[in-house]
Amino acid sequence: MLKLLAIGALCFTSQLAWAQLDNRAFEYRRPVRAEHNNQLRLAVEAFLFTKDNEYFNKIFEGRTYYGTQFAPRLVYYPSPELRLEAGVFLYKDYGTPRLRQVRPMFTAIYQRGPHRILFGNIDAHLNHGYIEPLFDFERVMLNRLEEGMQYQLTTRRFDVDAWVDWQRQQYRFSNFQEEVAGGLVANATVVHDTTAGLRVRVPFQFLAIHRGGQIDTISTPLTTLFNVASGLRVRKELASSFFHAVHFDGYGVYYQDYSFTKVLPYKSGTGLYLNAGVDTRLTKLQVAYWHGKGFIAPQGGPLYQSISYTVNSPDYTERNRQLLILRFFSDYKLTDGLTLSTRFEPFYDFRSRQIEFSFGTYINFNREFFLTTLKRD
Repeated sequence: MLKLLAIGALCFTSQLAWAQLDNRAFEYRRPVRAEHNNQLRLAVEAFLFTKDNEYFNKIFEGRTYYGTQFAPRLVYYPSPELRLEAGVFLYKDYGTPRLRQVRPMFTAIYQRGPHRILFGNIDAHLNHGYIEPLFDFERVMLNRLEEGMQYQLTTRRFDVDAWVDWQRQQYRFSNFQEEVAGGLVANATVVHDTTAGLRVRVPFQFLAIHRGGQIDTISTPLTTLFNVASGLRVRKELASSFFHAVHFDGYGVYYQDYSFTKVLPYKSGTGLYLNAGVDTRLTKLQVAYWHGKGFIAPQGGPLYQSISYTVNSPDYTERNRQLLILRFFSDYKLTDGLTLSTRFEPFYDFRSRQIEFSFGTYINFNREFFLTTLKRD
């Protein structure tokens, strides 16, 4: 439990600016507004997705995701600084008659000035703003909900997102381990020249995974894994009707296994992650380079890792992993609260000398509707 407390102590978190990819269409920060005091509202969140991974490598084989997620919630504002909500999360994959998940949702959000605290269902997945080697994009489809605590700070110079996600609760005589994840994403703005349209930031990202517990009946060894990333982010706005901006992100990435028993093939590892892109009137284009050495991230994108996530080659390892990724992605605002996103991502694997690709289409909907104003006695 001391390690879990250490994870929580390290977690101080928000993320208004995206990481290496512009994921703003997938992000949603639930508002706490003074004008909604004593109001009862209906919040509706819907996510429809299809993603096809045409992969034929031994690290991460091809698969297709196709489904819908729906999360209606009742929202009450008892004071100008507090938001309470309760609802249900429904998740269905197409091609099967049954729902994959039906889960209750409860959240309390307190916001005062630049500070924001969440308890319950936190601002999850891409809202954290991690780079893909540390936090897989596909979690927005497969692991959308996170439950725990979160602290967010947003100022002109800094934005911070610190969080704890309690993934599995253990009980006395359980035949499984408890599982918890926690992290920190922070960005410090060192240059913000609005006249020149130049912004330079220094990011820091930390993520920890712990699996263990003392009240189970199994002999599975304790696992504690850390991932850290930092570097430089530069963005330059352009005075052009077609080319809107150019940007560069460079990260050094580190992995360390602090478990008492060796379970994974590598005890530590490193990575270099470079991204350069241009935003145009028609689409966004980006080139990314990844070079990992013995790198492992339990919640990171499988393509970036040195261990296999495949069905047919689960014991395969690749200590030196080197990729060149080309990305085309666009967001179309169809109406208020409704966005259509498309992504096409071919990549070249230097080891296998082959080109593979993925493509996806996503619809995000987030709106709130006024129901009534409650009167107090």
